[in-house]
Amino acid sequence: MDEVIDRYKPLVQQQSSPNLVATERMANFKGEDELYTLDDALEGLFVDRTTFQRIVQRLQHKKNLILQGPPGVGKTFFARRVAYALVGSKSKTHVGMVQFHQSYSYEDFVQGFRPNGTGFQLKNGLFYEFCRKAEADPEEDYVFIVDEINRGNLSKVFGELMMLIEADKRGEEYAIPLAYSANPQDTFHVPPNVHILGLMNTADRSLAMVDYALRRRFSFMDLEPGFASSLFADFLREHKASESLVHRLIEDMKSLNAEIEMDRANLGPGFRIGHSYFCQGMGTSGVTIDWYRQVIDTEILPLLREYWFDAPEKWDEWARRLLRD
Repeated sequence: MDEVIDRYKPLVQQQSSPNLVATERMANFKGEDELYTLDDALEGLFVDRTTFQRIVQRLQHKKNLILQGPPGVGKTFFARRVAYALVGSKSKTHVGMVQFHQSYSYEDFVQGFRPNGTGFQLKNGLFYEFCRKAEADPEEDYVFIVDEINRGNLSKVFGELMMLIEADKRGEEYAIPLAYSANPQDTFHVPPNVHILGLMNTADRSLAMVDYALRRRFSFMDLEPGFASSLFADFLREHKASESLVHRLIEDMKSLNAEIEMDRANLGPGFRIGHSYFCQGMGTSGVTIDWYRQVIDTEILPLLREYWFDAPEKWDEWARRLLRD
């Protein structure tokens, strides 16, 4: 017992606001799952504490939140941190995830008939099972992450859940039969302790706008490239980058993003370059000029070629600028 008390004492002593959110409260002990604090969530993120808290609070209150941003801002990595912070641990039971695509359907997500070798049987989808699990554990928060949420046909995938996911329509009083229910008494509802966290790439031209009916049911928050954050500069230094390279990398990317943002006719803020391109793959040598040029040559310039496919002179200019000696 003394060991348990000592484990949680630092959390109890933390200063907290009257509107205590899950990121700063003492989570219930979940078997072997370790306690996950706000400090744990912020480690390795290039965002300040206030911004991160605001995102967690919005997910907690609205129930449904979409994190949107340009390529390379680390949306999936960030979303997991938000989910763990809200849940209070890195529990695989309390955090679920799926990735939408053009072929993803209501039958995959909610419920439908599937072949079983001798015919077809009714099978519950991932979100259905996740909700049933959360319903049996009403005192704990559950987070379901939907990566690439705007790649699916959202009205088709969600079906009746378009109503059931609304924050004020959670609970048994709003339970309704699903499309494949055998009888009217076989009903389903989304429990109030389930939170949906969607992720959306703002630079994918092939995707249609998010359905307005679904948009009304979600809050939207932007994730920004982290080049202006002192935390990103510290990250580069921790990985052996020289001061001159730290300055060059950050200034190059800030200037490039400014150019992309000003191109309102074809691109804009949603097409800026994210920091995560420069957060991995550096090896034991750390952040070196050779590694930087490799990232530019194999990841950034191919993306810019797609951006400026009708302006090759602009691509040539930036290729020379970014690969300079």
